[in-house]
Amino acid sequence: IPPVWELGSEFEAQLQQCKEKLGQHVDSVAEKLCSLSKAIWSEPELAYQEHQAHSTLTRFFREQDQGWLVQSRYKLDTAFRAEWGPARGDSGVKVVNVGFLCEYDALEEIGHACGHNLIAEVGAAAALGLKSVLEKMPNPPVGVKVTVIGTPAEEDGGGKIDLIEAGAFEDLDVVFMAHPSQEDASYLPDMAEHDVIVNYYGKTSHAAAYPWKGINALDAAVLAYNNLSLLRQQMKPDWRLHSIIKHGGVKPNIVPSHSELSFYLRTLLRSELQVLRETAEQCFKAAAMATGCKVELHYSKHVFYNVLPNRTLERLFVENGKALGMEFTTDEEVLKNSSGSTDFGNVTFVVPGIHPYFYIGSSALNHTEEYNIAAGSEEAQFYTLRVAKALAMTALDVLFNQELLQQVKEDSLQAKRKDDDALRE
Repeated sequence: IPPVWELGSEFEAQLQQCKEKLGQHVDSVAEKLCSLSKAIWSEPELAYQEHQAHSTLTRFFREQDQGWLVQSRYKLDTAFRAEWGPARGDSGVKVVNVGFLCEYDALEEIGHACGHNLIAEVGAAAALGLKSVLEKMPNPPVGVKVTVIGTPAEEDGGGKIDLIEAGAFEDLDVVFMAHPSQEDASYLPDMAEHDVIVNYYGKTSHAAAYPWKGINALDAAVLAYNNLSLLRQQMKPDWRLHSIIKHGGVKPNIVPSHSELSFYLRTLLRSELQVLRETAEQCFKAAAMATGCKVELHYSKHVFYNVLPNRTLERLFVENGKALGMEFTTDEEVLKNSSGSTDFGNVTFVVPGIHPYFYIGSSALNHTEEYNIAAGSEEAQFYTLRVAKALAMTALDVLFNQELLQQVKEDSLQAKRKDDDALRE
């Protein structure tokens, strides 16, 4: 990869000056970014139904200064793509394409209790900040493109995986996003995850008059639930499984002929997920055998992969974040313990990327009503724009230094090889 542009002997001073201008530009459009986030937060929408958020974001980029090419309904009805810079191959110059990802789906009943409105704001703010310094340089860096991709359905379905399969990430060189949390962390071990719906089918009968003629599907569901609970004793400490019984019958005096459970299976590495899945299936089938029910398993379309670390990007992000006043956690329990799961993990298997976490001014926990309130608060704005600046500054670092960008790509390849080796074993 050729150098993007030459800075000469004043490399560090000019780089720092660019970062300062970047931050100033983000501050100058803070009110617009806050309004963007608030509009998404005030009308929460579920996975693949984020029509208002899609319209808000595409309109936002179209209303910016000239230069953004916006594609609505990009490969999915509620996805979008906004680009600034030359097309790959223009003038025969290698294009380094930097991507920022936006999420904007919400949770049922508790709205943006995972702060996806803030993720969308971070992606937009970082992209605007980076573009502002690139386009105003005396000798513009030919060959740099800034791309924003709106990725729906992170909470349910895996919109990024749909977009990967549709080729949306093929021309990106590095991707950035950041997720709200209770602390600043450059990396947390997001897990591989797969959903499964378990249905048991039995036979109805009068529960008091002749229960022996029925086959109780609720009993099968209870046995399966208990089987999986007992399985936890033999699970690795960093594995997770959790479930609900979605349907268990109609009335107490009718032997239930149908029951339905929903399970999430999680492991630290995708290579371990198949092991947990096979063991869980034995528990499901055992419950069917014990009760005489028929069992059907329906796995979700997509498997979420674990997020691959990228130590070079993490180091640069921490340096930039600290310069802006971010205080990164040193709590080993937080850093070692498994977090949730995200379809960004699948992205890291095809493009080098970073998915840090950031404090938003609240100790509330994600996926609670309290966190939904925090995500829509004015206080969250300072922290959201700060992490956006840190991401954009990190992008500047790898654009200015071809060796850093090469190391970022090498880190990604090494992490993927390690995971692939574990999968083969």
